[in-house]
Amino acid sequence: MQSPKKKKKSKQKPIQLALETPHPAPEKWREVYDLITEMRKRSIAPVDTMGCASAQLKESEPKNQRFATLVSLMLSSQTKDEVTDAAVSNLRKSLGGAISVDALIEADEQVVSQAIGKVGFWRRKTQYLKQTAERLRDDFSSDVPKTVDELCSLPGVGPKMAFLTLQVAWNLNVGIGVDVHVHRITNRLGWHKPLTKTPEETRLNLQSWLPSELHHDINHLLVGFGQMICLPVGPKCGECDLSSRGLCPSANLDKEKKSKSRTPTTATKSRSMPKIEIEVESAENSTL
Repeated sequence: MQSPKKKKKSKQKPIQLALETPHPAPEKWREVYDLITEMRKRSIAPVDTMGCASAQLKESEPKNQRFATLVSLMLSSQTKDEVTDAAVSNLRKSLGGAISVDALIEADEQVVSQAIGKVGFWRRKTQYLKQTAERLRDDFSSDVPKTVDELCSLPGVGPKMAFLTLQVAWNLNVGIGVDVHVHRITNRLGWHKPLTKTPEETRLNLQSWLPSELHHDINHLLVGFGQMICLPVGPKCGECDLSSRGLCPSANLDKEKKSKSRTPTTATKSRSMPKIEIEVESAENSTL
């Protein structure tokens, strides 16, 4: 009797890095970009002090710095920066003072879960962290890989995490990390025609016209802008320089204070923010 054939592991499809036909550069995009940069200087956003780049600061070993960056990004999906930052600190304490591949492998799963229990999808992320640590030990000499495709082969790691990991951990600028903030804001600004439906569509459009020297900074820039001004719900258009200068097609500047009791008219509704379908790179669907 023949032994049953083992199923071959499906080969991972390479991550697309460029569009065949570049998306045209939006009109006045540079003016918009520079204004957002100026607005970001006026206040400190959560991403400025608790983003993925901060995870490496408390690590002394280069390998641990890179691994802590990856861990932070894996924990960050559908989780606020404040919660992610606290979870990274808790995990570091639980692992004996350093986030290392070996320490995470040796740690009991329950210990890891208790440390990161406040982040979204913490059960799934616990499994992903343990599995990823084992993969790094077995296939990458206990270090973070240096290519997008290798990173996306890890459990729970998608393109956004991969591009940001390369930028922060290895200082390699090979693409833009697009999260929900970048996806939402660039669509609100009218930078995609037609509107993009997924972060990956947004990334490919942006990479096709945005100068490569800005690829590293645009995620951090727009995430902070999205946390402080261009909020997902109830954006502060009245405080935004883009609105006052007529540079945002989605600005909602209706004078609601003068007519709070009025029923919104058809004209008012037509000036509201465009509806943007956002497909989140989450622990449930992180390999888009």
